[in-house]
Amino acid sequence: MTATPAPRNQQASLDSLIRHTTDNAVSWITLNRPEAMNALTWDQRERVITLLGEASADPGVRAVVLTATGKGFCAGADLRGAPTSTERVPGDVARTIKQGAQRLVAAVLDCEKPVIAAVNGTAAGIGAHLAFACDLVIAAEQARFIEVFVRRGLVPDGGGTYLLPRLIGPQRAKELMFFGDSLPAADAARMGLVNRVVPADELEKTAREWAERLASGPTRAVAMTKQLVNASLESDRATAFAAEAAAQEINMTTADANEGVTAFIERRSPSYRGR
Repeated sequence: MTATPAPRNQQASLDSLIRHTTDNAVSWITLNRPEAMNALTWDQRERVITLLGEASADPGVRAVVLTATGKGFCAGADLRGAPTSTERVPGDVARTIKQGAQRLVAAVLDCEKPVIAAVNGTAAGIGAHLAFACDLVIAAEQARFIEVFVRRGLVPDGGGTYLLPRLIGPQRAKELMFFGDSLPAADAARMGLVNRVVPADELEKTAREWAERLASGPTRAVAMTKQLVNASLESDRATAFAAEAAAQEINMTTADANEGVTAFIERRSPSYRGR
């Protein structure tokens, strides 16, 4: 599915709702619709997907931070602004999910650069899955995660039934999805859904430190490590071992791998260039 370019004035508005900057080789994607708890409309979602794709392809970007403004990280999907048709036909709902929320989550999982979620507040529904799809999750103390679907009589979508069992096991995943209770950041960390919980005023600083540390590392090795770990959850041992060996074979042709080995032999700190 290819998004139609927005008119110039609409694009300017979109740029203010999805802020984007690149600093020290880190792409910062900030959801900026605090009055709606950063619920994502169709065009905002497409913008995030585009930015993640651009980060993958840009050698000048070596890490990504996904964060938001206000009290909410993301309240899920806001269907206003989505393309409409005059009549719903069988398959429309499934198609909307596949082309929408699932594409968003896949864009995070498939991004060739490590993606950090800096969760400032409530992450509900698709917003929670957006965070869980990230490689590392840092949460402010007041952050909450809510599998809100059951409260609306809905089945979890946007990759939730794929992500949660792999992150915390089927029993805990079912508990969150069956009851739809608000999960505090500290409890999410104990479950393994969050890497680090920090005071709100330290969230950006911590995310920046982690992202810049990643951005100074061997970018291609990190990308292949991400791919291997994600694929291992669906592989048998023989397949995982073969993929690991093949990845190392490819990785050893990179400049950063040569630099890392040379620096070790010369007993100095390596200087990686992301190549």
